[in-house]
Amino acid sequence: MGVFLQDLRYASRMLLKSPGFALMAILTLAIGIGANTAIFTVLNAVLLRPLPFHDPARLMIVSESSQQFDSMSVAYENYTDWKNAKRLV
Repeated sequence: MGVFLQDLRYASRMLLKSPGFALMAILTLAIGIGANTAIFTVLNAVLLRPLPFHDPARLMIVSESSQQFDSMSVAYENYTDWKNAKRLV
């Protein structure tokens, strides 16, 4: 434990001797830790955590197509008509 405290005191003296280097080292560590945390948070939400649905295998994508566009969003009125028809196209 004594050697560790000596090393800690030496490191603090060296960092106080060159404050520019200390600031850059702290800033680099802060950016690295922040980026790592952000990436893990996104990966955890997207890939690791299961979907919040009872049966995710039954999820469907509903879209329409026209002569101008291959795929586009569905108007709410069309969705309700399809839902009331109770058959899949």
